[in-house]
Amino acid sequence: MKPKHFLLIGLLATGVLGAAGYGLYAVGLQRGMGMTAAPAAPAVADGEEATRRHMAAGLKAGDVDPATGKRILYYHDPMVPASKFDTPGKSPFMDMMMSPVYADGDSDQGNVTVSPRIQQNLGVRTAAVTEGTLSPQVVAVGSVAFNERDQAIVQARASGYVERLHVRATLDRVAKGQPLVDLYVPDWIAAQEEFLSVRRMQGTDLTALVDGARQRMRQLGMSDAQIGLVEQSGKTQPRITLMAPLGGVVAELMVREGMTVMAGATLFRINGLSTVWANAEVPESQSALLRPGTQVQARSAAAPGTAINGSVQAILPEVNAATRTLKARVELANPGGRLVPGMFVQMQFADARGEKTLLVPTEAVIQTGRRTVVMLAEPSDNGGRFRPVEVDAGIDSGGQTEIKRGLQAGQRVVVSSQFLIDSEASLRGVEARLNAEPASAAASAAAATTPASVGSKP
Repeated sequence: MKPKHFLLIGLLATGVLGAAGYGLYAVGLQRGMGMTAAPAAPAVADGEEATRRHMAAGLKAGDVDPATGKRILYYHDPMVPASKFDTPGKSPFMDMMMSPVYADGDSDQGNVTVSPRIQQNLGVRTAAVTEGTLSPQVVAVGSVAFNERDQAIVQARASGYVERLHVRATLDRVAKGQPLVDLYVPDWIAAQEEFLSVRRMQGTDLTALVDGARQRMRQLGMSDAQIGLVEQSGKTQPRITLMAPLGGVVAELMVREGMTVMAGATLFRINGLSTVWANAEVPESQSALLRPGTQVQARSAAAPGTAINGSVQAILPEVNAATRTLKARVELANPGGRLVPGMFVQMQFADARGEKTLLVPTEAVIQTGRRTVVMLAEPSDNGGRFRPVEVDAGIDSGGQTEIKRGLQAGQRVVVSSQFLIDSEASLRGVEARLNAEPASAAASAAAATTPASVGSKP
């Protein structure tokens, strides 16, 4: 029997302890709920009580509340702060009374107040709006190409035969004034013989005949230097040697020895190498940071340890549909001709803009999708008053964003925890009023008739 007694006593003790524990848990839960709910109740109760008091006294928007001494601006539902009503009553949106908004309050001034203790807990930091210059930094990779502005075409000025070719392969390097090809032009012989015959004639008025013979040689493609050589030597000169008009490489070679060429036929295309182009692929999101004249420093594996200077010549008006990039045409100096078409170069763009502008830290800018906002710290005794301000932002670089409109130098903006303050401003309707449009105002006016009929019922 003793074991049974011990078991019974153990069960009774366990039940008593369980009941006591549950009782303590229920008491603590009730006290906790009371503590958390207490702070929020007075604000809601005061708003509803004030609205009922206004209804009983016949007050409306524009009147002065005798209890507070403040002028009533309008009534609104705290859950739908964008809608404003002129008369007190029950909310058309929620099963609750509306709350009055008084003049000289934070909501009236579009401000949000945060106590210093809360600011410290949230880690709120501010930064000054400064005035300075912005130097966008963009890095891109580009491929080297010939500078098409440093190009020359060599053509035959008269029909003839290729007797000798001095340059025999494409991409051969040539110097300015170097012989390229020797041509034999049979058509020149008759014109030159005529010119020499007229000069040998004896007479007093032969100037017109000499000038006419000279003009016929020009029409056949002879230069003044070749005509002078014929006149000086007294012999026909049916051969001509074409020279390179600039130094570079032969990009195209369209003639061989023994060929017959016609007047105007292209024989050579020569590209210079003193400067080259580098076509940089720049994302379209960064294309606004570049403009013609921007200075560039390029580096290539072909010239290790050497910075090659250049500048942006043009932003080509074409977007690559696959990569969403634009081409920036950069002209680079090429001393020694070490850069050749097909090479890759790493380029850094530095646009040192001379004009001063307002600058704020980039982290202070809030992009809402419809507009750009910063949280402005208003001067006050406790330094805890903030207001959302719509701004017109420009380019950003190096952690700084250009502000074109909306701020002044010396003001302070929030750079940390601004999203929490922005959320509080949204809940209080500050941003809703800032973002209000005529259409929403018309909708609010249409809804203003609803409280009049509902408000008659307390």
